[in-house]
Amino acid sequence: MEAKQAEAPPELLNVAKYLRSTSHLKTRQGILNGKRVEYFKGKTAIKALQKDSYKKLKNVPKITNEAEASRVLSEVMSHAFYLRVERSGGESGARNRPLSVTTTQQWSDDQYYAWFYEGSQLMNYLGGLGLIGIVFAAVLFPLWPPILRDIVWYISVAILCLFGVFMILAVVRLVLFIITMIIVPPGIWLFPNLFADVGPIESFIPLWGWEPKKKEEEEEDKGREDRDLRTTVEDGDDEEIYDDEKKDN
Repeated sequence: MEAKQAEAPPELLNVAKYLRSTSHLKTRQGILNGKRVEYFKGKTAIKALQKDSYKKLKNVPKITNEAEASRVLSEVMSHAFYLRVERSGGESGARNRPLSVTTTQQWSDDQYYAWFYEGSQLMNYLGGLGLIGIVFAAVLFPLWPPILRDIVWYISVAILCLFGVFMILAVVRLVLFIITMIIVPPGIWLFPNLFADVGPIESFIPLWGWEPKKKEEEEEDKGREDRDLRTTVEDGDDEEIYDDEKKDN
């Protein structure tokens, strides 16, 4: 397979690199020949090649419609960057489902394809070397110059103090919420976004806020679930969603 991949034209190699990025193509994990691999559905790859991020790339085939995307994906598959597979066994919607390579390797947007291309390993190599360097430096800590050891000690104390302040703040805001929940329900949170999935600065904005009502939370959760359902269906996983809904019913 590596020989076929090496024979691929630069344009198709760039397409494979683009798709291999998890930010552009949604993938799932399965088991193929006892090994864990990532696979995707044809529809998601077609949509990935129609995104604006692909149009900004240079030295890649031009794509204006789904037919052209299917043709390019078929050419990429001919160089064994990924192969068509079938899912078998296990419950629908389960993770790491068993996969098997099909005898017929033809592109179809409603089929699944497993990656046999790992992409650039430069970052993995650099990360490994960096980890070895950190461990080696830690082992040699007693041999560090006194000034460096003092700097590390001050940094460690500063981090511990910051962690302690954060824990105290968490306790204070919880106590304040309990008191205000009894006096002026539904209660007031100090720094309501402190544990929210936001940036460091946004975590401390606003200074305080009321506890959301349950009805508003239910409406927000329902709207979020509807959006996630539509997004997943658009990505070609509608069969698994509907199977899960049948089980719940």
